[in-house]
Amino acid sequence: MKNSEKDIYLSICVPVFNEEDNIPILVDRIVKVMEKEDCSYEIVMVDDCSTDNSWKAMIDAKDRCPELRCLQFEKNSGESAAEDALLKASRGKVLMTIDADLENEPEDIPVFLEKIKNFDCVCGTRVGKRKDGFIKNMSSRLANRVRNSILQDNITDAGCTYRVFRKECFENVVMYNGFHRFLPTLFKMKGFSVAEIPVGHAKRIYGKSKYGVWNRLFKSFADMLAVRWMRKRMLNYTVEQEK
Repeated sequence: MKNSEKDIYLSICVPVFNEEDNIPILVDRIVKVMEKEDCSYEIVMVDDCSTDNSWKAMIDAKDRCPELRCLQFEKNSGESAAEDALLKASRGKVLMTIDADLENEPEDIPVFLEKIKNFDCVCGTRVGKRKDGFIKNMSSRLANRVRNSILQDNITDAGCTYRVFRKECFENVVMYNGFHRFLPTLFKMKGFSVAEIPVGHAKRIYGKSKYGVWNRLFKSFADMLAVRWMRKRMLNYTVEQEK
């Protein structure tokens, strides 16, 4: 379905940092998938001050894809800031986040759209043989175990930011650096329903991964403690009656 300025259903949000070769492929694959879906959509990309030609690749893609909107940061600000800017700029009723590196497969979008009919948020869980190296896989598994233990949560693959959720989930969420990893937990804290679906995981062909053991485990530890503090200190009351 063609895009409608007044009534966009799905906003596909893509943070970008040094992904010039992946951008045209990603946009073309998203368009091909969405041509078969009966809903209006937009693609929103933000260039996090890339040092390659990512911004030019985004503008070139926009010339052939009217559904694409392009933002560019003044300075490099990180993935949490990129997601915050994207989600706030989005006009859709339902918001999706997907990486620009093509490790997330756009062909899984229809499965997300079907599942979100019955939930507020749907998270992708990478299944099968992961395409990352041994150390990266092990650090990811360890990070998930530590995260769920500290937060008393059950998110299978918190490192996968391929997600879709209703716009109201994100309303009033205050983002800090590193908090993009914990959005499903923050949504649960507000009473929204969260489900998981299996998604594919492709091997990166172009560019280099921006994340390693430090990002997945050690650097996020303080963020987990902050979220745990928020969860324990969160107000929880119900007004029984008013006369």
